[in-house]
Amino acid sequence: MHFKYIRTIARQEWNSVFRNKTTLVLFLVLLAVSLLAVFTGWQYVGKFNAQQAAASSEVHQQWMSQPNRHPHRVAHYGYLVFREKSPLSFFDFGLDSYVGNSVFLEAHRQNTVNMSEAGFSNGMLRFGELSMAMVLQLLVPLFIIFIGFQTVAGLKQTGVLKILLCQRASYLDVLAGKAAGLTAVTWALFLPLLVLGLVAGFAYAPGTAAADLVLRIALIVILYALYFLIITLMVVIISAMSSSAKNALMLLVLAWMLFFVVLPKSAQTLGSSLFEAPGKIAFERAIEADVSKEGDSHDPDDPHFADLKARTLKKYGVDSIQVLPINYGALVMQEGENITAAIFNKHFDQLIGTYQSQNAVSAIFGFADPFLAIRNISMNLAGTDFDSFTAFQKQTEQYRFEKTKRLNEIHLTQVSFANNATQRVSAKNFQDMPDFVFRPVPVGQNLTASAASVIALLLWVVAGFSVLHFVSTKRKYQL
Repeated sequence: MHFKYIRTIARQEWNSVFRNKTTLVLFLVLLAVSLLAVFTGWQYVGKFNAQQAAASSEVHQQWMSQPNRHPHRVAHYGYLVFREKSPLSFFDFGLDSYVGNSVFLEAHRQNTVNMSEAGFSNGMLRFGELSMAMVLQLLVPLFIIFIGFQTVAGLKQTGVLKILLCQRASYLDVLAGKAAGLTAVTWALFLPLLVLGLVAGFAYAPGTAAADLVLRIALIVILYALYFLIITLMVVIISAMSSSAKNALMLLVLAWMLFFVVLPKSAQTLGSSLFEAPGKIAFERAIEADVSKEGDSHDPDDPHFADLKARTLKKYGVDSIQVLPINYGALVMQEGENITAAIFNKHFDQLIGTYQSQNAVSAIFGFADPFLAIRNISMNLAGTDFDSFTAFQKQTEQYRFEKTKRLNEIHLTQVSFANNATQRVSAKNFQDMPDFVFRPVPVGQNLTASAASVIALLLWVVAGFSVLHFVSTKRKYQL
């Protein structure tokens, strides 16, 4: 390889692309679409989070203004928790529109997260939403195709390629120079736009999360740069293997349909077929069946709770629950809560495992489709992936359990068994309880979850350069 020739050819490709008015028109269209996507997404996330914060504040005020009450009534009074969007969710919507945004927390029952945007949509959501990530993942590759399909095939048709090869430049120099020129054009046009778009996320990031956000932005920019490089190498390789620019364009459009339409849908279908997840009704019935086997707190003859009663009476040295120094009813309620929470968590973890297996199929397909690889990475780093949603679900369940346990403790120690139906406790007991605070998934955990996709992208880069070198050694592709 002669770097001097590569640099010269790359500079000529740069100048050639920018002399073409079509390039400017295409870029301006993508620029307008990207800015629109950033603005509408950023505005929507701000409005959405403001609504969630207002609703959360209202629920908190209602909780704090409760009068003196029986703690078990408070446990069933419940509490609503709202999920705010991540600072970079305006960049990549990911799964946000398909998962719920609020969950009602109450004693003895684990509710699912509800109020998803997809549930209120008119069906247009299935066609996708306009986001900057969608523009970069789907439309920028089309841009690279249309500015690069004739980059080598055109030289063959005009006979310029033979002239270049007669001037001491090798075919590998030509291919590498063309790839370098197209990559420089793409990076120069879209990476600054990507950085400027992502910086808008600081408006929704708390001060403590600034360092995490900077790292996420840097990783997103680097990985999208690799993605653009992969697409560029593919365009140059197919152009070099084609006998004419027309054939190159046709093959590249077919490749775009394969990578961006056929394979993603196939991966999704295959994952759902191989790892079938139970429906909501089946999931809840399985939990109820296991609870009935473990112990039913509402059944006076249940063996588990009969044993609990005997052990409690023996512990305190009494022969009747009426003379216990604690409220036996609260003890039963907490034991029932322990059973249902443990069983729910077991079934929920199994369900999450099924969905993760489905997602693993898409991750594996990333080794055959760079679009799937960058899509998985983008969602993870933007905080709109499956792991971020399940983290919210698990944290709210843990908060529900701890809050119910605290109310049962108050019931256990401050309410006498004899006056159980009428006694009240001070509202200050409820007001002192901490509010729910969501802890986002750390960026390290996001990277671990998308490790297969990152490796797939790196292997695509290596494979691209390897195929480029292989094509350069074949005489038939120089004609």
